[in-house]
Amino acid sequence: MDKVKIIECPRDAMQGIKSHFISTELKAKYINSLLKVGFDTIDFGSFVSPKAIPQMRDTAEVLAKLDLSSTNSKLLAIIANIRGANDACQFEEIDYLGYPFSISENFQMRNTHKTIAQSVEILQEILTIANRNNKEVVAYLSMGFGNPYGDPWNVDIVGEWTQKLANMGVKIVSLSDTIGSSTPEVIDYLFANLIPEYPHVEFGAHLHTTPTTWFEKVDSAYKAGCKRFDGAIKGFGGCPMAKDELTGNMPTEKLLSYFTTKKVETNIKPMSFESAYNKALEVF
Repeated sequence: MDKVKIIECPRDAMQGIKSHFISTELKAKYINSLLKVGFDTIDFGSFVSPKAIPQMRDTAEVLAKLDLSSTNSKLLAIIANIRGANDACQFEEIDYLGYPFSISENFQMRNTHKTIAQSVEILQEILTIANRNNKEVVAYLSMGFGNPYGDPWNVDIVGEWTQKLANMGVKIVSLSDTIGSSTPEVIDYLFANLIPEYPHVEFGAHLHTTPTTWFEKVDSAYKAGCKRFDGAIKGFGGCPMAKDELTGNMPTEKLLSYFTTKKVETNIKPMSFESAYNKALEVF
């Protein structure tokens, strides 16, 4: 029986909420409920500038309140620079450092205030720090399916960057549909070509979607060989730069319904998921 990994992204869901600060207690309570569900990984927080992402300024405090005693889920924290990598590596509980690497020069500048060339140097240093601290780096290839800024983009550029990252030692590459622009054709082409070409790299799909396009995106990624999918309960969060305000994260419940229908195995415990789903409604 086929099996896929489901990565839950409460950090992505929470970071865009500007109207109020979600209390540390409430964040920890919600993530603790997610830890019981059976997700492979939980993208729980980030070590980035509190000015840039104020909602994540309490990531270390949230981590201190998590009960990891009976979970198999691993923790991932997003970092954007060397300081963030060093901060995250102080915590033994964190397994993965997530680094957003954009193949769009404009988006890389907007996101991390660095050029792509600078970003390559930073990523190399982050890989060294991660190796030294027994962490794994997940590189998010943002703008992986196109970009709105008029930067050059095509599937060959995505292929070239995948090759560069693999040569640098990145073992997990998550193709990120930052603005929800992916089509089934491009999703199929990229995964179907990259997965066999780089057998030592684990490829993930971080897809943003509208309520009407989720099925075709998941379906094309899975059928092209992708076995790692990011989601957020109810599709909360997503990129504020997307043109369509209905574009959000891939709803986890939709992922689960798809894989249940296809009889694909996940580690998700349905009752625990329902409980976490209800907690999400208290948070957002």
